[in-house]
Amino acid sequence: MSAVEAPGGVTFLGVRHHSPACARLVAATVARLRPAYVLVEGPADLNGRMDELLADHELPIAVFTAHRDGTRRHASWSPFCAYSPEWVALTAGREVGAQLRFIDLPAWHPALSDRANRYADADQRYAEAVRRLCATLAVDNVDALWDHLFEIGPDDGLAERLDTYFDVLRGESAAGADDTAREAYMARWVRAARHRAAGRPVLVVTGGFHRPALVRLTAGDDGADDDWPEIPAPAPDAVAGSYLVPYSFRRLDAFVGYQSGMPSPAYYQRVWEDGPRRAAEALTEAVAARLRTRRQPVSTADLIAARSMAGGLARLRGHAHPGRVDVLDGLVSALVTDALDQPLPWATRGTLAPGAHPVVVEMVAALSGDRVGRLHPDTPLPPLVHDVDAELARHRIDPREAVELDLTDADDLGRSRLLHRLRLLDVPGHTRESGPRVGADALLTERWSPAPSADRLARVIEAGGYGPTVLDAVTARIEERVTLLGADVDGLATTLFDTALAGLPEHSTRTLTAIGRAAGGVTDLRALGRALAVALALWRHDRLLGSAGTAPLGVLITAAVRRALWLVEGVRATAAPADPGRLTALVAVRDAVRHAGPTLGLDRDGALAVSGRVAADPAAPPDLRGAALGLAWSLGDVPDAARAVRAVAAPDTLGDWLGGLFALAREEVVSGDAALLTVVDELLASMGAHEFLVALPALRQAFGWFPPRERAEVARHVQALHGGDTPPGDLLRLDADPLLVAAARAVEERVDELLAREGLWEGDGA
Repeated sequence: MSAVEAPGGVTFLGVRHHSPACARLVAATVARLRPAYVLVEGPADLNGRMDELLADHELPIAVFTAHRDGTRRHASWSPFCAYSPEWVALTAGREVGAQLRFIDLPAWHPALSDRANRYADADQRYAEAVRRLCATLAVDNVDALWDHLFEIGPDDGLAERLDTYFDVLRGESAAGADDTAREAYMARWVRAARHRAAGRPVLVVTGGFHRPALVRLTAGDDGADDDWPEIPAPAPDAVAGSYLVPYSFRRLDAFVGYQSGMPSPAYYQRVWEDGPRRAAEALTEAVAARLRTRRQPVSTADLIAARSMAGGLARLRGHAHPGRVDVLDGLVSALVTDALDQPLPWATRGTLAPGAHPVVVEMVAALSGDRVGRLHPDTPLPPLVHDVDAELARHRIDPREAVELDLTDADDLGRSRLLHRLRLLDVPGHTRESGPRVGADALLTERWSPAPSADRLARVIEAGGYGPTVLDAVTARIEERVTLLGADVDGLATTLFDTALAGLPEHSTRTLTAIGRAAGGVTDLRALGRALAVALALWRHDRLLGSAGTAPLGVLITAAVRRALWLVEGVRATAAPADPGRLTALVAVRDAVRHAGPTLGLDRDGALAVSGRVAADPAAPPDLRGAALGLAWSLGDVPDAARAVRAVAAPDTLGDWLGGLFALAREEVVSGDAALLTVVDELLASMGAHEFLVALPALRQAFGWFPPRERAEVARHVQALHGGDTPPGDLLRLDADPLLVAAARAVEERVDELLAREGLWEGDGA
């Protein structure tokens, strides 16, 4: 077994991160060379903490790094599992007495600012070369290519094959400025180690993309001394730190978005432990066990068929024994009998797409595995971990128990704010089941249910990148969110409500100011309506935060109402379907004029004037015309609604118009003059089956604006119109889907027409 050696006894191993084949090569090379130094691609600022990293942890784990200054925040992970070549280099190197060094720039350095994962493979940088290799070898993607060339092949000649592979790929790809800076820095470590080693072996383990450049940069003796390179320090105004976090196989899996490019960590763990042949057998067993646990039928005959197919595919593809894709394709052929609507996930790259076949989803999950790492008890943790535990204890919140809160009680209010702060930091533990929500009546109780998560400690550590205490961290998180949202009024409105729930009045004010700046230029009526609804809810009901009736909220409400009415008049779409988002925005306008109008001096007459113009505008969408009429009605200007509905009686507009009317004036429709409902009933009774089928979807959406109690009032009116003994409540409960019933009637009508045309049926007397 050989690898590229530079003058002075430096051996370079280019690897693919999280590859068992590369890990085996690293272990064998360390055993053969017994090097004086083992240099590994990794964060150089962690060199003084090597004992902490190599403590008796349960893998997988990761180094989490967070950086924050006045211009940017960056978080990244450097993960390790048992078959990571970098981890094997460190552990095997320590066993033979080598000195260990990480040689890459710190994760917070600008050269890594676009990397959430240090060990993300560089496939995108040599995509064309990979595409040609895949086409030549008739494989679907780089994962199948890698398995074909390295994972399920013999170890003999592995180093040479890897060197050739990465030379070909790097030879066609120019490194960017960031990679160039990293490689120049790593080369300085290599040269220093070579001087210090004084002829003894030095082993360098890096991603294969970097190996050709490092060989070139360290060739010859450039007169470098044996001083280690200086490790960059963050700027004085920056906050940066690195901590170990427990990781999980799920987070390592490319199918759920991990950037390493190596999917199916549980499968590759078996490859590392038992070899590819046994891993293939275990893969079939794991998939069968998982499917049976979920009551999916998997017979012995199915497994025999799957193994036979996998063996045949392996021989066809030139494999000595089945690989991962061979086994998966064999299982699909045996277990999936219906058509697949999308490509198999292992035939493409990226995350598992929504709507994947349930058997395929379970197969991917079986390959991913559920292993979760665990840190050694003595591992240092960021201050936030201790502060979270202390705050939960201080507020008497048990992570194992549900939390019932009365928000008028000061102690319960404090508990609520803590739970909301943890929610904003994405710290698992409890999930809110009920409580105050935008657009709902004021609610002064909350319920949180326990939501245990294996990733909880990791998530708390990661949240620690925002600050040492819960308050500091959530403050920084909100500041970041407001900055990133910019002029996104909808997102800012959500943030405004979140800050109120979390008890952060200072940041509520800042968010409110950002919404006020953006509101004047908003063109999206839906987003503006969301912001108005939030501001109005806080203005009316938020006694808990102390913002009820405050001037800044009043200014925003006034500006949002004026802007929304202006936007409504500009909407033109004569045949557009009802849009619940813009109808909800008009509901917010109505509520603002109703409840805040007298105090804030909102222009009720101006709102009525806009309503009159939009309701009579034939170029406006039907739902907005109905909503405009409903707005005027709800503000006390009683219209002739029965006459107006006859003007929009066409099947393709009636339901949308009624949807707008009901959204804004449902209470007036139910409790007012019954003439409108009588006219609607007449119009529906006069429709043919086809016309009714056209109108039905929009009608169902329109009547969906009524809550159950008011829907029952409508049913009583219909029952009174038609008589009979059917209780009104029975009209609300149907045995069949009304859309299906209407479609069946339309089919029957067309069949009758066809039979009559052909002289085969002449009516009931035939």
